[in-house]
Amino acid sequence: MFSQSAIVLFLVTSVVLILAPGPDSIYVLTQGLSRGRKAGLISAIGVTLGILVHTAFAAFGLAVILMTSSIAFTAVKLTGAIYLIYLGIKALINKNSIPLNAPQKAMNTKKIFTQGILSNVLNPKVALFFMTFLPQFVSPNRGPASLQMLTYGGLFAGMTLLYLGLVGYFSGHMGTWLNQKAWLSTLMQRISGSILVALGIRLAFINYKH
Repeated sequence: MFSQSAIVLFLVTSVVLILAPGPDSIYVLTQGLSRGRKAGLISAIGVTLGILVHTAFAAFGLAVILMTSSIAFTAVKLTGAIYLIYLGIKALINKNSIPLNAPQKAMNTKKIFTQGILSNVLNPKVALFFMTFLPQFVSPNRGPASLQMLTYGGLFAGMTLLYLGLVGYFSGHMGTWLNQKAWLSTLMQRISGSILVALGIRLAFINYKH
């Protein structure tokens, strides 16, 4: 069902996106810094569940588009490639730093978990991202589009949970280390931005039929 080239490209792109500083990693990091390891882990699980929700919406929504019109599906894929290029350029010019100095606060487990889910599910930018990102790796000739996208989304969520779980667990050490190396987040943004632009251009023209 899955092209080897598509899987490899998806994994590379996913790693770049997951490691790049963003709202999810910042949320988990600040929760871990301000409330401890348990809060960091709980927030990571919440964010990951939000990703699975977006994956389901994207999978079944795009499946309907594919059944309706292959031209419309191609248009969505091209729009997604352009969006990846936009994200890359945005990362290249972004000068915001990661807020790391968070005071210790009391922990409300249920609230942290719920906020983790809602911060992801209710973010329209995340919804747009999954609606445009996942279709880039779907080939109409390799089985149901919804199943392909659910599989890709599951892989993305699994990698995200692993990374954010580590961020949450080691947040105290990571916060101290990043404070001492403020240039690192900027460097990561520049590298990820460059890769996203390159991948967006490649995805606009790549063919997964073989």
